[in-house]
Amino acid sequence: MGAPTRTRVQPRGMERNWKAEYLRLMNGHRPGLPDPEAVRRGGPPREQRLTGTEVREAEGELGITFPVEYREHLLRHGNSNGCGNGGFRQLWRGPRGWGWYDDTDTNYGLLDEPFPHPDTYRAHEDDLDAREPSREDTDAWEAWDCEAGVLEELKTAGAVYIRPGGCGFSTLLVVTGPHRGEMWFDGRATCDRILPLTWAGRPVSFATWVARDTGMAPW
Repeated sequence: MGAPTRTRVQPRGMERNWKAEYLRLMNGHRPGLPDPEAVRRGGPPREQRLTGTEVREAEGELGITFPVEYREHLLRHGNSNGCGNGGFRQLWRGPRGWGWYDDTDTNYGLLDEPFPHPDTYRAHEDDLDAREPSREDTDAWEAWDCEAGVLEELKTAGAVYIRPGGCGFSTLLVVTGPHRGEMWFDGRATCDRILPLTWAGRPVSFATWVARDTGMAPW
């Protein structure tokens, strides 16, 4: 595994408008289901193989280069059949350009940022927990809450929410940084952690994940 990359969170004590930063980062998310009329005009996501031109166009728009195994899957096998039955979110050219169908989770504004290993932000989490203000101090608590929100957004920078798992769980495909090509699991809904998927003691790649019917979890 590569060396951990550090999140861009500013050290304690330096002035920062956390509310403005949080709102800016949240603009990287896309709305829910596409407008039915836009889908009718553009057609639903295609299950057939994508062409090299389409894949390069998607990479150019998104500002990333897909991991090799994911790219080869798109070219040789195409998109999955949706998120049910072991599938995953489909890459398509929608009304807002290239992206993943019905994906409100991925922060598109952070796709080109390196995905951070959890070790890089544990100290900041501990610091946040230690200095949580009283809710009675509404201004201080709002600033603290927005700072926490910024950190939560940065935790999945450089990753695509490739498959929702229900109950707040999701599987992530890392597309940027030293962990590029690895599959991780967002278990913050219960354990408050983002965990690597492993098989036989090694990080799980996209091809291994697909071969095992995408039904993998870190527990």
